[in-house]
Amino acid sequence: MALVVQKFGGTSVGSIEKIQNVARRVIETFEQGNRMVVVLSAMAGQTDGLIKFAKEIASEPDARELDVLMATGEQVSVALFSMAVKSMGYDACSLLGFQVAIHTSDLYGKARIHEIDHERITRELSSNRIVAVAGFQGLDDAGNITTLGRGGSDTTAVALAAALGADVCEIFTDVEGVYTTDPHVCPQARKMDSISYEEMLEMASLGAKVLEIRSVEFAKKFNVPIHVRSTFSNERGTMVIGETKDMEKVAVSSVAYNKNEARVTIRRVPDRPGIASQIFESVFQAGIVVDMIVQNTSEDGYTDLTFTVPKPDFMKTMKLVSQVAEAIGAEKVLGDENIAKVSIIGVGMRSHAGVAKKMFESLAAENINIMMISTSEIKVSCVIEEKYTELAVRVLHEAFGLDKV
Repeated sequence: MALVVQKFGGTSVGSIEKIQNVARRVIETFEQGNRMVVVLSAMAGQTDGLIKFAKEIASEPDARELDVLMATGEQVSVALFSMAVKSMGYDACSLLGFQVAIHTSDLYGKARIHEIDHERITRELSSNRIVAVAGFQGLDDAGNITTLGRGGSDTTAVALAAALGADVCEIFTDVEGVYTTDPHVCPQARKMDSISYEEMLEMASLGAKVLEIRSVEFAKKFNVPIHVRSTFSNERGTMVIGETKDMEKVAVSSVAYNKNEARVTIRRVPDRPGIASQIFESVFQAGIVVDMIVQNTSEDGYTDLTFTVPKPDFMKTMKLVSQVAEAIGAEKVLGDENIAKVSIIGVGMRSHAGVAKKMFESLAAENINIMMISTSEIKVSCVIEEKYTELAVRVLHEAFGLDKV
């Protein structure tokens, strides 16, 4: 008897009819002799509606109370799902994050999972119940409700799969699997049969919306196989697994892009030890994730420092950095929200030369200027003007032959 964790996103449970369809799908797997844990997101649109309510009360809602409010979306989903399962003649039990219990940090809105006490789930499973767990939420050491941030239900599902020793974690979504790039941008995009944890981590960090990055981190750390598949089809999706030798045969496996970043530049920063730490301290304390960082060569004791942050954090970052810039005697702070990042990814880059050169030449042939470059062992990223994003994706997808089977 296998233990299967299944996660269904907001579009999959966006109506009563869809919730009933999900219940039927879960029951099918249950009838095959599997023990079932189901993680659900809030119904599509509900989270945005709750945020709207909060902002009608206060322009900057209290973080603790906002998490209390936001957690209600998933509570609705698991309750309705469990009702649907019971109406079909099977037993189910809904559990909220604090009932499981999923212990997290106290960073409201962006909490991280520390530990999962799975005794309650195990007890319910032993009674032959389908267990429905509210995604996206937990509780901190003081007993306060916390949320994990956008995409947090993926993290909940994979963390539960790791804690329970599940045989597989199936992530159901509105796409057939993981594609070589966004099929809405490039019609030639292909669904991949499998992808490594490392490649999926890069894709998630670079803006691909298939899986939340922390869920992939959990999967890699605890070797949890993830099956990304469609709610609306029985077709096999894409397996996210450990790296195999066959994966290294292809230099580039996918192209990703992210329009949700902004660029911050600090001009004429005093070039002395401790300045970089001073600049980023307040940014890090605010929980803002800094991505690419480029520092120019020092000239006359000064340098320019440029970095990127998520676009929703841009204004807060500009405010924080401007205060530090004034304190350290930097000349000025510039910002640009009209940028995008395009990236090529592949574990085969470790053994294939000339990949970056080919990327740069392909972009140059279309007169696409590169503003910033960053690399890792299996990735090359370029910051470009946002208006060229779709063109860049299609050009790179073709240049590396990803449209070929």
